[in-house]
Amino acid sequence: MRYTELATSGELTSRAEKAVQGLGKCLLCPQACGVDRTAGKTGFCRAGKLARVSSYGPHFGEEAPLVGRGGSGTIFFAYCNLRCVFCQNYDISHMGYGDDLEHQDLAEVMLALQKRGCENINFVTPTHYVPQILSALSLAAKKGLTVPLVYNCGAYECPETLKLLDGVIDIYLPDTKFSDPGLAKKYSGVENYPASMFSSLKEMHRQVGTLQVDKRGVAVRGLMVRHLIMPGGLAGTEDVLRFIAAELSPDTYINLMGQYHPAFEADKYPELSRRPSRNELMEARALAKKYGLTRVE
Repeated sequence: MRYTELATSGELTSRAEKAVQGLGKCLLCPQACGVDRTAGKTGFCRAGKLARVSSYGPHFGEEAPLVGRGGSGTIFFAYCNLRCVFCQNYDISHMGYGDDLEHQDLAEVMLALQKRGCENINFVTPTHYVPQILSALSLAAKKGLTVPLVYNCGAYECPETLKLLDGVIDIYLPDTKFSDPGLAKKYSGVENYPASMFSSLKEMHRQVGTLQVDKRGVAVRGLMVRHLIMPGGLAGTEDVLRFIAAELSPDTYINLMGQYHPAFEADKYPELSRRPSRNELMEARALAKKYGLTRVE
């Protein structure tokens, strides 16, 4: 993994130090709150100075290329830079359930997951903790961490933050949600989501390209896109798939997820109060075929 080379050269430590300094005026994501997290101030995501981890361990419910035999070594971070009213992990993402970890402790979590045989380290909802992750990673890499790194995010990213991760992250796993900015604001509480999402996808693809797997079919590098199918076409699936085919590659790995169900505060919105129908799921797959996308789950 290239991040091991960056650790050896000192570049990884330099990036970590730069990122940590940025916590004094946090601009990690498009929210651009500008708060001093080093002084205990919190912004939209409510994350503080240290990374808060709710749980970690081998996960066998991720996409097949991430699971392999040993499972994906997931680290679930608390809080989120989105505020989705239908969040299925609201106790973690909204309420912040978890424990604050020092950089050394987070590094030990990564090493423990590798020791357990996990195929990768899967950072779940990591955007607001990039400085802490880089700091921990610089320690873990020096102690022998070598497995691929997965950035499992909500696709609401800043170009500057993603550039800090260039050569560090092996596999990007963005969960693309809405192509309509008004709906993103209504249901996820964020401005300019589609523009940020599409620019983030392009930068991720520039860094790692399309998905590459080893002889076992396990992911080693590349972009894997998730897209949650919403009832009533609310996610703007056609726009998302059209963009991926035209601006990235028809060979982009895409998981069209059909597991949406009303959760958290979804019952306050009648249009969100049901699962997508079988026909809606079939229509999404037909759209993928229409745009020539060849690697669709």
